[in-house]
Amino acid sequence: MYSLNDNSADERHLSLLREGVDAWNAWRRQNPDERPRLRRADLGGAVLSGANLVSAQMGGANLRGADLSDADLTSANLSGVDCGGANLFRANLRNAHARGASFLQTDMRSADLRGSDLTGTTFNRADLREADFAEAALLETVFANAQLAGAQGLEHCVHNGPSIVDHRTLQRSPDLSLVFLRGCGLPDTLIEVLPTLFGRKGVYHSVFISYSSSDSEFAHKLYGDLQNAGVRCWFAPEDMKVGDFIRSRIEQAIQGHDKLLLVLSQHSVESAWVEREVEGAFAKEVHQRGIVLFPIRVDNAVLDTPQGWAAQIRQTRHIGDFSAWQSAASYERGLARLLRDLTADAAADA
Repeated sequence: MYSLNDNSADERHLSLLREGVDAWNAWRRQNPDERPRLRRADLGGAVLSGANLVSAQMGGANLRGADLSDADLTSANLSGVDCGGANLFRANLRNAHARGASFLQTDMRSADLRGSDLTGTTFNRADLREADFAEAALLETVFANAQLAGAQGLEHCVHNGPSIVDHRTLQRSPDLSLVFLRGCGLPDTLIEVLPTLFGRKGVYHSVFISYSSSDSEFAHKLYGDLQNAGVRCWFAPEDMKVGDFIRSRIEQAIQGHDKLLLVLSQHSVESAWVEREVEGAFAKEVHQRGIVLFPIRVDNAVLDTPQGWAAQIRQTRHIGDFSAWQSAASYERGLARLLRDLTADAAADA
């Protein structure tokens, strides 16, 4: 333990580590500008809990079985280190360079990985619960049988290319964000069936969004937020192919999705197509014996119009209220209610 490899670590720094964390941290406080040189050092099994290893040069070091809990490794060079079986509980690896590092069966619960370079890093059977990955750089990063449940900031990772997330990681971490999975390179066709593969409840139904072009700003915002929440959705301006016969294409799209999300406004209630789509949705409900039509409103027009289809909606449906959608708080409340209503379990109980 604590041995030196040729052309690597500074023997003086290794000797200081042998004296214990208290002596080491005292030396760091007295020499704040000196960067520890611990490259390729054998620190296997070392007790370094709470150690100040800020900006330490530790590339290629053996840290197998080491106790680095609560250690400060901010901006440290950890490229190629072997942390197999190490304890990095609550360790601070913010802005660390961990390219090609191996974290095999490593306890990294609540570790701070914000801004770290994880290019080519392998997390094999690592426990990453509550770890923070915000702004971490990923490229060919491997998550193999890793525990990512409760990990923070995954949706804010910087993806410089694809990474690997194996089926065991997906099974152990059922709530990984859609943004993270897409960033890792998982195709939408696979993401879409993950809940079914792993038998999860609460999966969202697929949705076709029907709206007036005058409400496109709202529709685009809603579309993006639903997609990011894991709802598979489609709407004409985004997905219609050039040359499609519009009405038949829309009708096919509606039939191909579980639910019809109808955006009601002064513009749409005055359009002839709305009545046809409402009637079609009600007919599909009779055939399927389940709820298909999910109306939401961006103003009060549907509450005031005398048209028969509108009266039927008012009498039989909760109409989601997005009338104040430009208010962030109001919009988020409406979105949360809509997401709850679109879960498979909720819709089945409707």
